[in-house]
Amino acid sequence: MVNRVYAPLAAFDPLAGEVVLAPEKDEEGFWAGAAGVLHDGERFWLTYRRRRPRGAASERGWQCAVAVSDDGVDFTDVWSVHKDELGTPSMERFCLMPADGGGFRLYLSYVDPADNRWRIDALTAEHPSAFDVTRARPVLTAASTGTEGVKDPYVMRAGPVTYLFASYAEPLANPDPLAHATAHSTGDIYNVGATTHPTGLATSLDGESFTWRGSVLPVGTGWDRYQARLNSVVPIPGGGYVGFYDGAASHAENYEERCGVAVSADLFGWTRLSEYGPWVTSPHGSGSVRYLDALILDGHWWLYYEMTRQDGAHELRVLRVRAE
Repeated sequence: MVNRVYAPLAAFDPLAGEVVLAPEKDEEGFWAGAAGVLHDGERFWLTYRRRRPRGAASERGWQCAVAVSDDGVDFTDVWSVHKDELGTPSMERFCLMPADGGGFRLYLSYVDPADNRWRIDALTAEHPSAFDVTRARPVLTAASTGTEGVKDPYVMRAGPVTYLFASYAEPLANPDPLAHATAHSTGDIYNVGATTHPTGLATSLDGESFTWRGSVLPVGTGWDRYQARLNSVVPIPGGGYVGFYDGAASHAENYEERCGVAVSADLFGWTRLSEYGPWVTSPHGSGSVRYLDALILDGHWWLYYEMTRQDGAHELRVLRVRAE
């Protein structure tokens, strides 16, 4: 069954997708991406991030937003947040989910200004337009997970359990406080090569109080030996799950990861189908295709992904592929 679901995607060409969001400028370092997609039975909801080059005004991840669409292609913003509202040097992927009892819950990923480590918070509101970041509650932090930081949540429900997959920075081997200070001096430990970055899992019965379960998708031994970030999980008819993840071989590929595929029977253990190389790449520049979020709707896969363009900028695209 895994092969039947996976096979129709084997010819996935990222250039075949429609552009959903373009970057602010047609220049390297300007991005629109880090998509998270929810279909509520009637409409599509999209979370996304905009980034500017380091050194520019409001550098790095300066804005995150929630947008809505009737057709899954043309989106209209209903809410956004600037990084200064969180007092953070950068934000990354957000994730939107229906909240228990009605309304919506938004999971935020940003650098904690208190210690320069990535963290994940949550907000709830009756409608995404009403999110108030002053009411954000901590969900996972470096301290609560025993890591050097945690970010990029992907959240899903299976039965009564809420599963939160997150990229994290493994503890540093060197206990020297100076080594820790150096690793976090830039506010982005992912970009300094001090440790590796697998995917971890946290579980909850209410979507707010989570128990950290540790690594479920470790880094690999080749093209994904530095980072393996699970971005999307889709249930497979007949049982099991297929997941899409970002891989990088070193910190030099941070920000320019490429996409891989893995499968799981229980969400706790994952087997790579792309062990020896990325599953899909862009034909331009670094080859980056990342933050792929997928869903199956009306007999089609809907694939949302961030990709590198010829000019070095990143844009957000969507591709529909018939699901056999």
